[in-house]
Amino acid sequence: MSILPVTLYGDKILRKKAKKVEKIDNETIKLISDMFETMRNADGMGLAANQVGSEASIFIVDLSKVQGYEKTKPMVFVNPKITEQSVEESVTEEGCLSIPDIRGKIKRPEAVKMVYYDAELNEITLEADDLLARVVQHEYDHLQGIFFTDRLDDETQCKLKKSLLKIKNRKIEFDYPVTPKDKY
Repeated sequence: MSILPVTLYGDKILRKKAKKVEKIDNETIKLISDMFETMRNADGMGLAANQVGSEASIFIVDLSKVQGYEKTKPMVFVNPKITEQSVEESVTEEGCLSIPDIRGKIKRPEAVKMVYYDAELNEITLEADDLLARVVQHEYDHLQGIFFTDRLDDETQCKLKKSLLKIKNRKIEFDYPVTPKDKY
């Protein structure tokens, strides 16, 4: 397993829609393994493949270090699709490994139903609520080329422009490896 550099705000790959995974081969298995290593090294709860430079429609989630979720097993989501979402919404603060040191209050559906494949390409239907629903929606957004900051109101987005520019230009300190500017 390897710790991969994380792509950052401004990297074009993060704005591209992910590509469907047709098969799970050794390269894909290694990518998934490396994603878990990378996410854990950066103290993340989720990570999308484009955050480590891959266009594959894959994200991972591990909430086992969160109080109340200790028994939750790490999950791999291949070709996920949100099929239902609740009308009820909640606002909670989010952050992102690709936008370090920036957090924002984001409104999302409280519950979602997602159909996806696991690492063995078994089809799974997940009904998630609370934190798990929020994390899978956040990571799913990444696969659609959407940042959590895109969901902030215009005024807040305006206030963040300077900070986002510093991240894009790698003008801040990072606690984990990041990609060089313009690599992706």
